[in-house]
Amino acid sequence: MKSFARPARAFALSVTSFIFAAIATVFVISLLAAWAGRPVSSAPGSKEPAKKTMRAFGSEEELKNYFRRLVEDRKRELARGRNNNTGNPPPAPNAAVSQAATSKAKDGMGLAKADDESITNTQHSGVDEGGIIKLHGDHLVVLRRGRLFTVAIGDNALKPISAVDAFGPDINPRYTWYDEMLVSDDTVAVIGYSYERGGTEIGLFNIDRAGSLSYRSTYHLRSNDYYSSRNYASRLIGSKLIFYTPLYLSPYSADPFAQFPAVRKWHKGATPAEFQRIVSATHIYRPERPLNPIYGLALHTVTVCDLAQNDFKCEATAVLGPAGRVFYVSPESVYVWTTDWSRYGQQSKESSTLYRMPLDGSSPSAIGVSGSPVDQFSFLESEDKHLNVLVRSNSAGDGMWGAEVAAGDVALMRLPLSSFNDGSQNASSWIYHPLPKPAGYTFQNRFVGNYLLYGTGSGWGAPQNNKANLYAVNWTNGDTSELALKHGVDRIEALGSDAIVVGTDGQDLHFTSVRLGDSPELVDEFIRKGASQGELRSQGFFYKPDGTDSGMLGLPISVPGRAGYEHLFQGSAAILFLRNQSLHFEELGELGAESDKAVDDGCRASCVDWYGNSRPLFVRGRVLALLGYEIVEGSLEDGRMRETRRINYAPQRTQVTRGD
Repeated sequence: MKSFARPARAFALSVTSFIFAAIATVFVISLLAAWAGRPVSSAPGSKEPAKKTMRAFGSEEELKNYFRRLVEDRKRELARGRNNNTGNPPPAPNAAVSQAATSKAKDGMGLAKADDESITNTQHSGVDEGGIIKLHGDHLVVLRRGRLFTVAIGDNALKPISAVDAFGPDINPRYTWYDEMLVSDDTVAVIGYSYERGGTEIGLFNIDRAGSLSYRSTYHLRSNDYYSSRNYASRLIGSKLIFYTPLYLSPYSADPFAQFPAVRKWHKGATPAEFQRIVSATHIYRPERPLNPIYGLALHTVTVCDLAQNDFKCEATAVLGPAGRVFYVSPESVYVWTTDWSRYGQQSKESSTLYRMPLDGSSPSAIGVSGSPVDQFSFLESEDKHLNVLVRSNSAGDGMWGAEVAAGDVALMRLPLSSFNDGSQNASSWIYHPLPKPAGYTFQNRFVGNYLLYGTGSGWGAPQNNKANLYAVNWTNGDTSELALKHGVDRIEALGSDAIVVGTDGQDLHFTSVRLGDSPELVDEFIRKGASQGELRSQGFFYKPDGTDSGMLGLPISVPGRAGYEHLFQGSAAILFLRNQSLHFEELGELGAESDKAVDDGCRASCVDWYGNSRPLFVRGRVLALLGYEIVEGSLEDGRMRETRRINYAPQRTQVTRGD
């Protein structure tokens, strides 16, 4: 395995043992007092009105004094013997330590621009997510193993055009991972993380109408590793590139500002001294509630960069809070849910804080909350001006593999957006509504239409022969249904206004359709014998509707019995295509990989496919399958998918072969 030296990700490859170890470290938050069997409703009014937004620090000196008070308060606690620590200040958290502690409603197709065709399965329409393949005019743009590629698809073509390194010519890609890509007009932005150069790395490339790629520039954004087994670090709304990045702080540092978010344009011989801060004290907000630095603090930073500007100007806003986090991007705001690990094992009504950071540049707000979401799919900002969140009492956030070990009690939080304040007030206990707790800890959840769906499956571990229950909660009235499946819940996706659940029974892969009407019901089940999911990422699935209740779906599949984590090292065997007609499935066939023809690509960076390598593509009436370095095209003949041609776009490989 080449170039597999990333510190925080490398140790986590023993995924199974890591997950079980992480369970022992998950903090426990008591929600039982709040979840007292109440119906869905808005919270009653507060007795004392709070300010609607948080206050930023007035100056650098005020921020320094705030850190100084945190340290002094902590020392006084130790002197009073309120805990059993030695009294020595904890070391400043770093990426590896902090992320090890965390354990490293699709509602439409995301569009980078309103008139573009999307090939990305996204959570929100209009909010594109960083991924491994995007569409630019008549070309596909692919990010794979440290390189960018373009493939022409205009005029019925399927032809490799251009390939460049996903990093600058003067950059040594060692200890750097190039994970996500977004395209805006004629700019390709590659988002990666460099342990050697100090944080998030943004590479900008030009792409012309002919599909030719050329390197433009590289910027570094000081941050800790953003990696999540489920979430994505970047979003694109119009031309605005939006990053969420955590930066772990220690108030004990002699110069706390040396840790703050900063940006640097890369050039040969660049030094750390060239980083320029992009967050002043007057753009750092804190909640009006105590923060405990014992397990570290974090600056949860949202950075917005306008890709329409050649000079790559960025503006950032940060909130100060605990290190544990889950973040979610709606079309209007970024939400960051933080949890204080220092409250582990303590009885505390409120140990989490939820921040709302509007994308229009207005001031952030906050509110005290309980428990923690599992991942970004635990959220839905609904049109009735509420934030709906599934929370669990034992959840480690979505950093690294934290989302894979959620456990404990389950509740639905229905929070009016008007409840957000300066952080001095807590959410009313009336807004938490208890839900059934499923067995198992590999938890999946998704909002589809008016329903919240959730259940447990096998996830990154070995396929289990579990018959799970799918829970369907109508978040508008609280009605809850329990639907018995013949398999686990490893994926939940939308099929228009209804849903599909994918999971294994230990040997076979099941696809179950769910009608989400007044009373949710299971409709049909398709079983692919001797198969497992080839991809765990949300973007591995795609559904292309061609009517109100019909369409085609695609999903990468692999060999039977394959553990989920093995997708990091083994490519998918094929893309399976199914026809949906009124929630009844018909198999159309597969487009398969020719893994025996793989060649050494001389990989120098990102040589593990953390974000997957296979995708079903429905574009301009054509059906394509991305399978590693192959793109296979198919067509329907007599209701069956037939391969018509394939290309291998790998470095030094440009041949085209045609099917029979």
